Amino acid sequence: MSTTASPLPAGVPERLGSTAFDTDEEFSHIRVVQDVAEATNAAAILVPICPAKVYSVAPDGSILAEWAACLECGTCLAAAPEGSLEWHYPRGGFGVRYREG
Repeated sequence: MSTTASPLPAGVPERLGSTAFDTDEEFSHIRVVQDVAEATNAAAILVPICPAKVYSVAPDGSILAEWAACLECGTCLAAAPEGSLEWHYPRGGFGVRYREG
């Protein structure tokens, strides 16, 4: 009797790599409210917490949001200081399409 090893499941980065995005070029579903974000130091929370690395800090200290890469998990909305983000799901037909669960 021969045994064939089952392939190991792909790691998280590989599985996320198969995720597809239907980007809405006309409408961003994330907006950083810069004055509130600055006053509450939201960057200290948003930059490290986002699994898709959507948030970064510009040289002028403002927070940039690469919304097209968003996985729509809602982590940022749950963790961000109140009022620092305006976030909603993308319009119908746009956004993330998961291929692996």
